[in-house]
Amino acid sequence: MKKLFAEFFGTFWLVFGGCGSALFAAGIPELGIGFAGVALAFGLTVLTMAYAVGHISGGHFNPAVTFGLLAGGRHSTKELVPYIISQCLGAIAAAGILFLILSGKEGFTIDASQAGAFASNGYDNFSPQGYSMMSAFIAEFVLTMFFLIVIMGATDKLANGKFAGLAIGLALTLIHLISIPITNTSVNPARSLSQALFVGGTPLAQVWLFWVAPIAGAIVGGLIYKNILQDNK
Repeated sequence: MKKLFAEFFGTFWLVFGGCGSALFAAGIPELGIGFAGVALAFGLTVLTMAYAVGHISGGHFNPAVTFGLLAGGRHSTKELVPYIISQCLGAIAAAGILFLILSGKEGFTIDASQAGAFASNGYDNFSPQGYSMMSAFIAEFVLTMFFLIVIMGATDKLANGKFAGLAIGLALTLIHLISIPITNTSVNPARSLSQALFVGGTPLAQVWLFWVAPIAGAIVGGLIYKNILQDNK
């Protein structure tokens, strides 16, 4: 149970910190943190929770990561579903708290017709810069694939484990710097689901891509590291 609570709180912090920075701080005129600030916020959530609870659960905080680590031989099949449920519940709880906070602002509404509403992900007209479904799929697949390669490499028994959280957090920052304009960045199905549930409409209808592409990319990344890069001696 401690592992599941760790995944719940870690994913909660990722969504609350990452999506919260986008919702509260990104667009403030002259003082807003912008895309770069949001990218850094997502990286910091993973970095801080990797050191806080990573030693308890492995610090996945992401269903795609759990699938990727399973493919890479670093996670057990019996823990796959419990981890994913805990991650999704943590993400949804964080989205709920964000909604409650935003509800305290006069005039707050979620406009489900706008790209990025409530920090949701999307493609075509719901991509921040109008990228197609194919572009979104490729970006989410490739970025999650490399995220898994970084995670598995940084946590390899031959690597310096003290810096694993830093490498993983910075990798997620870089991923966001690349892909916020494309999809508003997912690489995390739980993060996408939590926001889409509160928006509804097209973002919820498009959430399938932000499950399929990251999970497929993560599995490929896990297999690449296990079969090509990992030293099995």
